[in-house]
Amino acid sequence: MKLAQIYQCFCEPTRLRILHLLTQTPLCVCHFQDALREPQVKISKHLAYFAQPRSGAQTKRSGNWIIYSLPARPSAELEMNLKCLQDCASSDPVFRKDLQRLEELKSSCCEPAGVFAE
Repeated sequence: MKLAQIYQCFCEPTRLRILHLLTQTPLCVCHFQDALREPQVKISKHLAYFAQPRSGAQTKRSGNWIIYSLPARPSAELEMNLKCLQDCASSDPVFRKDLQRLEELKSSCCEPAGVFAE
């Protein structure tokens, strides 16, 4: 993955929030909607960007769901930028709230296979 592609992922607030959640676990559209409190159309627009080849994200089908995840072995550039994102997000109330909602989803929802795998 080229550095310019990484920064294209990081240049939009909703994509940053999505990436931050993906550092925790693979997720589907409905989980992003609930965790980010954003409409499906907005989430889908940004996830379509991640579904493009060489975007840094991976997708797989699980029944009716498309599961989004980060690569198991990200490039060094992506890994360093994701660590920076996590460091910066740890003090941001929006990102912390997203993580809190994600934790609530883990305990209350019926998820597709492979999501929230520990």
